[in-house]
Amino acid sequence: MKAAVLTVSDGVAAGEREDASGDLLAELLAAEGYELERRVVSDDREAIADAIVELAEDAVLVLTTGGTGFGPRDVTPEASAEVIDRAAPGIAEAIRADSIAKTPHGLLSRGIAGVRDRTLVVNLPGSPGGCRDGFAVLQPALGHALELLAGEPTAHRQT
Repeated sequence: MKAAVLTVSDGVAAGEREDASGDLLAELLAAEGYELERRVVSDDREAIADAIVELAEDAVLVLTTGGTGFGPRDVTPEASAEVIDRAAPGIAEAIRADSIAKTPHGLLSRGIAGVRDRTLVVNLPGSPGGCRDGFAVLQPALGHALELLAGEPTAHRQT
């Protein structure tokens, strides 16, 4: 299966900073056996939305990193909302709750999650720690979510 990592950062796009968060997400996804595509865009709403649309054509999962805070150029959630078909608020809420338990700065995260056609799109923070922790929250439910999106038969746990 193919997954994509979209890094949203003016500094990385300009070649002024290393893409530590994108590198970390790529490592985590590769360890899960995903084929990877990576892209970097500046903090530009149209560029972010266009990249998500393009990446979602081939990938079952698009993870964004960066642009989810309060900065004036942090527009990843807005760009994502423009191109997703259905929201998946439980994912974003769980990632935020985990972050808030670790740092009060988690309150400032505005990342969203949702579905575009049969692709899961999840906004993660721009820090490597936030990406690592957010992926750890998402990972246990990821396989089941992607099976559901693919229309595959799944076994639901009976209680």
